[in-house]
Amino acid sequence: MIERYTRPEMGAIWSEQNKYAIWLEIEILACEAQAQLGAVPEEAVREIREKAQFDVARILEIEETVKHDVIAFLTNVSEYVGPTSRFIHLGMTSSDVLDTALAVQLKQAGELLLKGLRALSEVLARRAKEFKYTVCVGRSHGVHAEPTTFGLKLALWYQESLRNIQRLEHAVDSISTGMISGAVGTFEHLSPKVEEYVCEKLGLHPAPVSTQVIQRDRHAEYLSVLAIIASSLEKIAVEIRHLQRSEVLEAEEYFSKGQKGSSAMPHKRNPIVSERLTGLARLLRGNAMAAMENNALWHERDISHSSVERVICPDSTIIMDYMLYLSTNLIDKLLVYPENMKANIEKTYGLVFSQTILLELVKRGLTREEAYSRVQTAAMKTWSEKIPLRQTLSESTEITSVLPHEEINRIFDGGITLKDSVDYIFERCGL
Repeated sequence: MIERYTRPEMGAIWSEQNKYAIWLEIEILACEAQAQLGAVPEEAVREIREKAQFDVARILEIEETVKHDVIAFLTNVSEYVGPTSRFIHLGMTSSDVLDTALAVQLKQAGELLLKGLRALSEVLARRAKEFKYTVCVGRSHGVHAEPTTFGLKLALWYQESLRNIQRLEHAVDSISTGMISGAVGTFEHLSPKVEEYVCEKLGLHPAPVSTQVIQRDRHAEYLSVLAIIASSLEKIAVEIRHLQRSEVLEAEEYFSKGQKGSSAMPHKRNPIVSERLTGLARLLRGNAMAAMENNALWHERDISHSSVERVICPDSTIIMDYMLYLSTNLIDKLLVYPENMKANIEKTYGLVFSQTILLELVKRGLTREEAYSRVQTAAMKTWSEKIPLRQTLSESTEITSVLPHEEINRIFDGGITLKDSVDYIFERCGL
């Protein structure tokens, strides 16, 4: 059972403390690489590693004057390190630190989201098996079509969650790209080996080519994948909202003891979690669009993307983390009503068998057009007069001249037989 939302680790990834800690590690690793190349004394690196610290409040205080976050950070670090700090940031530019650190944060966030997606997949798989043979009506255009099973609905969502895992794995791998290449990405003042060393230590790939920034198509892909995942969760939420309608009530969100649905109407039990998921998905789609707008920068870079990413990267990953929690809990505790499913099938007086009758007529020599016309005539009478389809078919000489009464009864009495096809589909889904 999923309990109250207690996953502060996603928020911690985007804390100032974590951000500056990554910045500091990048700077120290760069010094280590420079020492291996003979550009920085070994003893200086040891002193930097030993003394280097930062204070968030002090960085913000310095930034008030210098109006530059990386300079404020470096100034604060130098206050701890002393004269040896002259070797820090050697040959580097601000974006070497900013973009590489953002890659680490997005990688950390993505790995956490993958855990959430896998947890959701496990719950979907379990409940799909639970309702594998639970027959419900299938709908197209919101109207009764033919029977399906509730397990197949869940299996569909399970398969989509697996695809989302693959998408996010690829996006995390793509965003796990670092850059320590200098002012316009040409390595004019430092060796590419510094970049290789830093990226290896941080679990990143070096960008094959960069300008002053890592190219923003990577970030757009990452946030677009989050938006796709959100659309999948919204799909689930919208279906549950439909199924919870009073006229349908085939499934329902768990309603806890003491929960209230309305300030005015004591009877209300509303799909509030599903509605919340629907709203949050809209935010992630908007953020993905903003990420695409960030891809086009002036020349080797401008900073129009920076202010956007300070909002959309933390917000999107935190929202997605929360959506995955909500969705997993929603499916885990979803109330399912098989008897209502059976009753809803019966509301359309056997019309779910119309195609079975049509195909049986075709087998007996009618053209598809002839069979369709005869069955439709009987079906329209069922719709208008609320007479069971079995009866309207039996009263039609156009039908019974081809399909005798006993054969019509055999089809209806045989009921809905989906077991073999459901078994096949579940096996194909890996369930």
